[in-house]
Amino acid sequence: MLNQKVADLRKDYRLTSLDEGDVAPYPLQQFEKWWHDATSSEVEEPNAMTLATSTPDGHPSARIVLLKSFDEEGFVFFTNYESRKGQELALNPHVTLLFFWRELERQVRIEGTVSKASMAINNEYYNSRPLGSRIGAIASPQSKVIPGRSFLEEQVDQVASKYEKETPQRPDYWGGYVVKPSVMEFWQGRSSRLHDRILYTLTPTGSWKIERLAP
Repeated sequence: MLNQKVADLRKDYRLTSLDEGDVAPYPLQQFEKWWHDATSSEVEEPNAMTLATSTPDGHPSARIVLLKSFDEEGFVFFTNYESRKGQELALNPHVTLLFFWRELERQVRIEGTVSKASMAINNEYYNSRPLGSRIGAIASPQSKVIPGRSFLEEQVDQVASKYEKETPQRPDYWGGYVVKPSVMEFWQGRSSRLHDRILYTLTPTGSWKIERLAP
């Protein structure tokens, strides 16, 4: 049964437009432009993105992770390799990333495949994290069932005690992934739900095809 109070929630998007004649020839260049807009405006946590994975037999799951870098090689995030997402990525490397920048009425959707980041990148980023985050990465058996919050706090205390006089080293089960895009869609909200959608698709020759999608 339709919940009218929920159904009546709506926002009309009117900030700006997006035309295929105005976008950059390469999706990374367009992303960089929008990224600059997001980081120089009042967007809260512009690097927060939905990561959607799935099992080999098609059961999907999604969660918010944080983008930590991007370049021609792809989009990088970090996690526990033994977590649910890590296990799913090991069996099915096809993923989707989704940024939603509400304040700019924009979305960016990225489809691609993942590979593990290099040990050098993993170590560099892990060592740059606050001490508490480094200890947490060691202490938390991510995605596993635990008996309660106290169990986690005890694990953290044990690890913190162990590393009182030495620097914690990155555990082998924690590191980064690089998402190499094959599809990138840029969505600009427009009035009356007639949104602008510009799609970049990687062709077999390595060039990018640019098309407009109906909203």
